[in-house]
Amino acid sequence: MDNHQELAEAQRVLSKEANSIIRASESLGQNFSQSVDCLYTTRGKIVVSGIGKSGHLGKKLAATFCSTGSPAAFLHPSEAVHGDLGIHQEGDPVVFLSNSGSTPELLALAPLLRGRSAKIVGIFGNEKGQLTSKVDAYLDSSVPEEADPLGIVPTASFAVSASLGDALASALMKRRNFSELDYAQTHPAGQLGRNLILRVSDIMHQPPKIACVGKQTKIKDLVIEMTKFPLGAACIVEGDQLLGIVTDGDLRRALSDKENLLDVSADGVMTISPQSINPDVSLGNALKLMEDRDSPISVLPVACPKSNKLLGMIRLHDIYTPSSN
Repeated sequence: MDNHQELAEAQRVLSKEANSIIRASESLGQNFSQSVDCLYTTRGKIVVSGIGKSGHLGKKLAATFCSTGSPAAFLHPSEAVHGDLGIHQEGDPVVFLSNSGSTPELLALAPLLRGRSAKIVGIFGNEKGQLTSKVDAYLDSSVPEEADPLGIVPTASFAVSASLGDALASALMKRRNFSELDYAQTHPAGQLGRNLILRVSDIMHQPPKIACVGKQTKIKDLVIEMTKFPLGAACIVEGDQLLGIVTDGDLRRALSDKENLLDVSADGVMTISPQSINPDVSLGNALKLMEDRDSPISVLPVACPKSNKLLGMIRLHDIYTPSSN
């Protein structure tokens, strides 16, 4: 198979899986709302169970529920009857995942969960399977055919089941009025958590560890100051008031535009009344301000929005990489 054929195969698989998901979307009805009703609870957790590929999906779905405001746990159906059933507490709702719709281990588990007052939602690839009659609500994950070349590997069916699980998680988020701040509380680490939780004030460089000079400062002294504090810019101030900024880029441009640059003062190359940022802005919004523009900003002064008092500087690099500051 050459590169062109491989690309065509990849496009065929993705197209078939996408069409299968669209087909599942168009077939949704009251059964979806019933499924959400079963899972929505203000206490307890959602228990997800499946075996084989469905088990792998179940672990992912439980993780998605947990991170979006619905506490959840995965229960392996075979291990359940050997002690792990203790994961399930009285009244916890359950999600069964089965492509065949007749997984023996889930059939054995269903009456045990019923004895614990569990509402059960099924995501099954065969509505005629034995499990359909054992659940309170059922979502159809069947597909006309799988996407692999042999038409037998759980590919399209897996994609549909995963999408239905995501749809349940999203609907539950809506019911719980789950917010960005709520999401941040479950994702405190990594860039996502940093962007949502941290503020500019948490990571900004503050005086005296930033280059600050007066507007009459000569370029030589300005460069010396910027070398002491290599943040990519120097703030031009009068007292504690921000007047302007000189960046590394400004100096490079001045070298090509001006003769006798060393005789020039800072006010001859600075950007007057530069863009600044409020220290209370989230890192996520700071990132948008700095990147979502024709010419991205690599460093910003941090100033009080009312008084224009200089409070510090923040670099794009600091948002992506925790600073030792």
